[in-house]
Amino acid sequence: MGQCYGKTIPAADNIEGITTVVASVTGDDHPARSPNTTASAAHSVKNTPARSSATSLYPSPYPNGGVSPLPVGVSPSPARSTPRRFFKRPFPPPSPAKHIKASLAKRFGHQKPREGPIPEDGITENDPSLDKNFGYGKNFGAKYELGKEVGRGHFGHTCQAVVRKGDLKDLAVAVKIISKAKMTTAISIEDVRREVKILKALSGHKHLVRYFDACEDTNNIYIVMDLCEGGELLDRILSRGGRYPEHDAKLIVVQILSVVSFCHLQGVVHRDLKPENFLFMSKNEDSDMKLIDFGLSDFIKPDERLNDIVGSAYYVAPEVLHRSYSLEADIWSIGVITYILLCGSRPFWSRTESGIFRAVLRADPNFDDLPWPSVSVEAKDFVKRLLNKDFRKRMTAAQALTHPWLQSENHPVPLDILVYKLVKSYLHATPLKRAAQKALSKALTEDEFVYLRAQFMLLEPNREGYISLDNFKMALQKNATDAMKESRVPDILNSMAPLAYRKMDFEEFCAAAISTFQLEAHENWEQISSNAFEHFEHEGNRVISIDELAWELNVGQTAHSIIKDWIRSSDGKLSLLGYTKFLHGVTLRSSNTTRHN
Repeated sequence: MGQCYGKTIPAADNIEGITTVVASVTGDDHPARSPNTTASAAHSVKNTPARSSATSLYPSPYPNGGVSPLPVGVSPSPARSTPRRFFKRPFPPPSPAKHIKASLAKRFGHQKPREGPIPEDGITENDPSLDKNFGYGKNFGAKYELGKEVGRGHFGHTCQAVVRKGDLKDLAVAVKIISKAKMTTAISIEDVRREVKILKALSGHKHLVRYFDACEDTNNIYIVMDLCEGGELLDRILSRGGRYPEHDAKLIVVQILSVVSFCHLQGVVHRDLKPENFLFMSKNEDSDMKLIDFGLSDFIKPDERLNDIVGSAYYVAPEVLHRSYSLEADIWSIGVITYILLCGSRPFWSRTESGIFRAVLRADPNFDDLPWPSVSVEAKDFVKRLLNKDFRKRMTAAQALTHPWLQSENHPVPLDILVYKLVKSYLHATPLKRAAQKALSKALTEDEFVYLRAQFMLLEPNREGYISLDNFKMALQKNATDAMKESRVPDILNSMAPLAYRKMDFEEFCAAAISTFQLEAHENWEQISSNAFEHFEHEGNRVISIDELAWELNVGQTAHSIIKDWIRSSDGKLSLLGYTKFLHGVTLRSSNTTRHN
């Protein structure tokens, strides 16, 4: 299911002669494909070994006739050069894969999941402490007629099936069959329970795989879903020579952002977004895609951060490796997918997966080699704003849909949960902080207003152009599914109580719903902040003492030596430096809510 597990092997190209700990991706017969993740696998999904360089669309990076020195199941990326191109100097950092072993042993048990076919008559775990009764229907055979297998991985396989009776009689479906014998830990059992729970709770989006049923017997769990017969996005990329024309890439990215923004609003983080988890409904070129495989997904509260390491190496976000992440991790994965769509190679590559992790943490994507010089400035900016290593600076999925690169596409802009988080913070800010943000909102570019206007209109202001707490409540209710209740997204409304006693117009909404960190990711941030400071000088700047500024920032006396430089000695007011620093505020790690899995 896209999980990582650890194993120690001698690296083919060790840096400084160090043996590298490799975290391989469970279910991946090669780094680009995960058969076990194709819950609604299409006809074209094949149970093939790793792609060799001989049959690849890309030349082999290896000597000796192109024979890979890597073990079976670990293949090279189609990237054009070796991992050393990423690093300015050799270094022997601690392998980011090492601490993955403990995390994944906790999920899978201490033994590596077995390779090869799953016995159809597999023996279930006899450990009495593991409850493998899921409470699903026991009559799978009576309801469905299984057909041929279309995909296989370490923990299960996918088959076609036909519904025997009921309202869906004769409908062709996909059945993901998960062996109970492979569930050797409590976490692996919980993963399956949660996958079904999420699939049942999420509904109503055209690019989301449709869930029909879940059954079980002594040996297996059966999850019944849409049959997607058009193949994986990965296959279409390869069939086009490894990359998409820019216009066609936009159509794909819009679908991805649309369904991911829907999931995020419901409080669901997917955690394994990659081209093989997007399937086309048919083989037509204009076929819609469906997002599949929620085996690693989880519910997440608005202010919660997760710490378990899951996903696929090429698409994993830096903060996942740092064990503190939220919805933004999915945005990074979309950035990787978009990079691949536009240029045909991965932004972070190495011969080992621990090397990939190091590149993700330390390297920058290459935008210099072909075909990037011919790619539009807007497309490059789009990818860069998704692949920002600081998760606070990334666009959300809803914001990305309003980026200049995609504005030419005719698509709706969904409600963004980030607006709720930012407005909540604004309502609890001090008058000086609100004045600073109002000044910043007056320096925004027209591109930023496209997103803010769309969000404001989704809140359905009254005839006078005002919104209140009721508008935020109704907007959530209009988009609610059972998943939103499970992740307790509506709880954020409790923190927005001050808005129950007053109204907010569009101008104030802009001040409340902007993120300084995201604006800082703009190439013209210096100009934006300079213009904003001019407004602040005329409307909000005032004399402030070091003690008061420390109180505003909620810091102690130990910070006085730093913040004293933010105040001008000439008049005792904030300088431009002080203004921009004040906008950022101070991040208190202790304030983060983290769930330990």
